[in-house]
Amino acid sequence: MSAHFGFQLIATDGDARRGTVTTSRGEIRTPAFMPVGTVGTVKAMYLDQVRDAGADIILGNTYHLMLRPGAERVARLGGLHEFIRWPYPILTDSGGFQVMSLAGLRQMSEKGVVFQSHIDGSRHEMTPERSIEIQGLLGSDIQMQLDECVALPAGSDDIRKAMELSLRWAERCKTAFGDQPEKAMFGIVQGGDDERMREESARALAALGLKGYAVGGLAVGEPQDVMLAMLQATCPILPADRPRYLMGVGTPQDILRSVARGIDMFDCVMPTRSGRHGLAFTRRGRVNLKNARHAEDHRPLDEESTCPAARDYSRAYLHHLIRSGEYLGAMLLSWNNIHYYQQLMQGIRGAIEEGRFAAFAAETEAAWLRGDIDPL
Repeated sequence: MSAHFGFQLIATDGDARRGTVTTSRGEIRTPAFMPVGTVGTVKAMYLDQVRDAGADIILGNTYHLMLRPGAERVARLGGLHEFIRWPYPILTDSGGFQVMSLAGLRQMSEKGVVFQSHIDGSRHEMTPERSIEIQGLLGSDIQMQLDECVALPAGSDDIRKAMELSLRWAERCKTAFGDQPEKAMFGIVQGGDDERMREESARALAALGLKGYAVGGLAVGEPQDVMLAMLQATCPILPADRPRYLMGVGTPQDILRSVARGIDMFDCVMPTRSGRHGLAFTRRGRVNLKNARHAEDHRPLDEESTCPAARDYSRAYLHHLIRSGEYLGAMLLSWNNIHYYQQLMQGIRGAIEEGRFAAFAAETEAAWLRGDIDPL
């Protein structure tokens, strides 16, 4: 592990950015979509498939991994990369979002949060220092600060309280992280749906001189136009020479429109979760394989795709698998969806380099809107 963490901006097209994040475990081409490996697995997929689809980096979840199998155990087994057989970059979130959304009987304080596990009710304490310690035990390449994420809509007082607490926790996380040239800790901009608070949070985090910055607390129920307005207010304040990560987002359209506002990195469970429930993402838009119209459709999802799941299996067979509850249906559709997301990112990167991102985005959205209209 010798390469220092870094970010190089290669091209811009409007506010859209094409770059490369350098880590000791390999380069991350941006804009990048990170498949979510919550508990050390991208659900219903082999990690070899995830890599072959084009992913440079995956995400692991601090909250889930600390509860099971335990961060100390993972460390004894060689760290998360070795444990799951993924020798490439890994980003771990701080666990804060899951503590707020999944855990029971939370007790918040300046020190941190005491919570009950959703698995067995056991009590745990998560502080900024403990979050960084756990992520260090896991051995992730990019680690996130602990923050407080409020669900929207929320009152102004609650948003401000969470934003200011998150800033104080960012400073503590930076101290706990220390000097690790080959790794990075990202701060998280909070501020709900209040542009001024978002700007205040971004300025304060930028002053900390962190290696990267995330925008959190969005895609939590607010309309897309509100999310985009928050990005429009936030991104220009964040340092241009550091990567920008929009947490938990999202749909292909969310990604396109967020790239247009300067975001470099994304993660979301949507492609795999949708695949497990019969929904496929394609260049022609979404295809719901549960629908009866597919029962005798011999066509593949996309005859031009390089993904075998999209190219080699009929819609009729995929429909049969989903309606029968067969595991293979979830596996094939998750494979298709992860592949499609990675192909979308590849197209975005190429379009930015060629100075035609706006045209690419318009053409892509128009194809989704036309839909899958070929006759059966």
